[in-house]
Amino acid sequence: MIEYLQVGKIVNTHGVKGEMKLIPLTDDPRRFDELNWAYIEKDGQLEKLSILDVKYVKGSVMIKFSGIDSMSEAEKYKDCFVLVDREHAVKLPEDSFFICDIIGCSVFDENGRLLGELTNVLETGSNDVYVVKDDSGKEILVPALKSVVSNVSLNQQRIDVIIPKGLLDDEV
Repeated sequence: MIEYLQVGKIVNTHGVKGEMKLIPLTDDPRRFDELNWAYIEKDGQLEKLSILDVKYVKGSVMIKFSGIDSMSEAEKYKDCFVLVDREHAVKLPEDSFFICDIIGCSVFDENGRLLGELTNVLETGSNDVYVVKDDSGKEILVPALKSVVSNVSLNQQRIDVIIPKGLLDDEV
């Protein structure tokens, strides 16, 4: 299981005093209000920095870290990810999972037939969609609905689904 979770990506500087603009990679951008510090991943290394201020502007987060006090210092972190350790991650509701934890799981249909590996999750707004790729590279898009996803076992890296009629080419 991944030890650190990405919660944002720094996309630009903001102002001249070292603030950074980041795109939140979390369902609840207001989660930054609860953080006192975070890690910035730069050149494969994690740097733990205190958070001094957070503002929200048009879907972005403006964040000020301690020790980064100029635009030129902030610019060095452009395209870097902001992470938290799993201990400080948001507590998920029951039957919810971090995307990074389910990527790579084997996906099986209701008959126990291997459909492939979950390679991506598309966040559509109404419900997520699992991208499942089989051995030949063919992709199946599976809606992540309670009526479709019958079981998720992170320990076994397995997801069981009930395929809706007509979803697979051979069912039409």
